Amino acid sequence: MTMLDCSSCCSWVSRLRCPRPHGFVAHVITKVCLGALLFGVVWSIAEKECYPGGNLFGIIILFLCAVSGGKLVGLIQLPTLPPFPPLLGMLLAGLVLRNVPYVTEAVHIDQAWSAALRNVALAIILTRAGLGLDPLALRRLKGVCVRLAVAVMSHFLMGLPWVWGFVLGFVLSAVSPAVVVPSMLLLQKDGYGVEKGIPTLLMAAGSFDDILAITAFTTSLGVAFASDSTWLNVLKGVLEVVGGSAAGLLLGLFICFFPSPDQEELVLRRSAMLLGLSVFAVFGSHVAGFSGAGGLCTLVMAFIAALSWGAEKAPVAAVVGRFWDIFQPLLFGLVGAEITVSTLDPNTVGLGMACLGTGLVVRVLFTFLMVFFGGFNTKEKLFISVAWLPKATVQAAIGSKALDMARVSGDEVLVKYGLDVLTVAVLAILTTAPIGALGIGLAGPRLLTRHTEDTHADRKEGDLEADTETQQKDMVTESKL
Repeated sequence: MTMLDCSSCCSWVSRLRCPRPHGFVAHVITKVCLGALLFGVVWSIAEKECYPGGNLFGIIILFLCAVSGGKLVGLIQLPTLPPFPPLLGMLLAGLVLRNVPYVTEAVHIDQAWSAALRNVALAIILTRAGLGLDPLALRRLKGVCVRLAVAVMSHFLMGLPWVWGFVLGFVLSAVSPAVVVPSMLLLQKDGYGVEKGIPTLLMAAGSFDDILAITAFTTSLGVAFASDSTWLNVLKGVLEVVGGSAAGLLLGLFICFFPSPDQEELVLRRSAMLLGLSVFAVFGSHVAGFSGAGGLCTLVMAFIAALSWGAEKAPVAAVVGRFWDIFQPLLFGLVGAEITVSTLDPNTVGLGMACLGTGLVVRVLFTFLMVFFGGFNTKEKLFISVAWLPKATVQAAIGSKALDMARVSGDEVLVKYGLDVLTVAVLAILTTAPIGALGIGLAGPRLLTRHTEDTHADRKEGDLEADTETQQKDMVTESKL
């Protein structure tokens, strides 16, 4: 074929070319095709497992429904308010799939598969928390009081043993970065509270709050499932903390040197090494009989690696964030699918909400007192207290862990305790996530002072440099979350 023939052919094809779709329609078509392609690829490999009732069929349908539910809830936006957290739609998608007749049988996921996927999601979220921990923003005592309050209330109201009361208390105590961070970024963008660094403070301190809650939760959980005497159980909990910290320190130091900075595709190799060791630590600790040590090992390892990498941790955190984008819908969908509405005990729901409400009231009061001498006025103190209300990500990550361990033990009493913990955790997500997001969006403009560009121009050069430094930290925090 001559060059002339080729040009004629290309011209003929270009005349027949249809207008390319774009915008929302093209976006929807692409998403639908990718979903169908995902199902088709898995079906071509696994066949029977992709039929209704198979595990892969259930996982794929749950994932697609959770993603769709998150997108739909994310579209709900009121004027001047932040959008509703997409995780609510993911959780509700799992609840619906679990409780609709006939759909439940078709979308079935084996408990072992569900537990494994949730543990992978837990390893990822612990890695992100360790990478984002700011050692200069640690406030060690801010949440202790509310955790004790929930523990005491759950013991006397719900009849849980003391150790299980502490398990529930630490599950409910952690604040949710998935709700707080987007809301803080919106307020920061509009200049609310930036004069005193309130958005930055809340975002940075949230990471440590979650780490403290997860560490104490894993220790309490180890004591709850230990079969020895009380003192030996406490000793085992201490050994899990010490052993997990030591293992995390050693693995973190190893990652500091390997892979070495002179290697190609350094970010990819660091990410693979960090995530691989994190998942291995979480699952390996179960095999070794020290389930509480794995989470702490992951946190310490990621924290040590982040300190060594410095500013170079941002690309690694971005890769870890991509994995979280995949496992977040699975985590919340699977947690929602654990709840069967018809089998819920109204007494458990009512008393659980009473415990949650009491804990939230105590937390608001205690947080207000903790920032009393921090240089904030009364309105700013009240806003900081309200901003610590939302619960979501951590509750989904660790709320079902006690139930998984109880099922492995085969003890029906422990299974009931684990189900009570998960039920209250789900109730906490459904109530505090939207209320917290709305509370932050409404209270921010009313309680915080807005820092305008005109005020910024009148400040001294030293203050400008401090602001630049703060903004750089904010960008790192935003990229992490």
